[in-house]
Amino acid sequence: MDTDPLWSMLSAGGLPLLLSAAALGLAVIALFIGSGARRRSEDQLTALRERSDTLWREVDDIRVAQFNRPGESGNGAPGSPVEEARYQKEVEAYARIWPQVWNLHERLGMFLRAVEGGEAAGELRLEARNAALEARELLNRNRPFCTESVDELVTRLIDAEIKAHLAACQYLDLLKDVPSDSSNHDRRVLQDKCHSLHEGEARELMNQLVSSIRHRAIRSN
Repeated sequence: MDTDPLWSMLSAGGLPLLLSAAALGLAVIALFIGSGARRRSEDQLTALRERSDTLWREVDDIRVAQFNRPGESGNGAPGSPVEEARYQKEVEAYARIWPQVWNLHERLGMFLRAVEGGEAAGELRLEARNAALEARELLNRNRPFCTESVDELVTRLIDAEIKAHLAACQYLDLLKDVPSDSSNHDRRVLQDKCHSLHEGEARELMNQLVSSIRHRAIRSN
């Protein structure tokens, strides 16, 4: 078979067309992979939100039960007024801290998704930063009423979210630079760092915090 016409076609402009088609195919594959990762992330976030809602419904039920039986302590046995006051202060501290921690996690997640999607993220960047500052301030005010384990978990969680926020800000700064092999590598490293901190470390700390608060605040009647 004579291959001269084929090579003539490729040299005349067919090769760039084939390369363009291959690049388009790779872009479509990358888009499907990214969409799948985002759906998995959203499913995990929904599961965590459901756990959070369940936790606070249980806390509210316990509060109602204690209000109806003011002479009993949280564990069902008679307790001193000092013990009851200490328990109530601890539960109230968690009721203030948890919503702000959750708000930080959600705001930062919105900021990171906007950065990854190439969307305008200036306002979300500020909201995530303010949420971190508010969470830190709220923890400091309520720290005397928290157990050491909850204090440590909240502190580590806020630190992880702040690190993810800073990595995303660095990523945005790199986008302003002239593209190069080194800058592309640095951007990929920062993307991986954001995912590792927010989707990995912070989410695991959130799960641990939910379990710890449930253990401390919800006692068998």
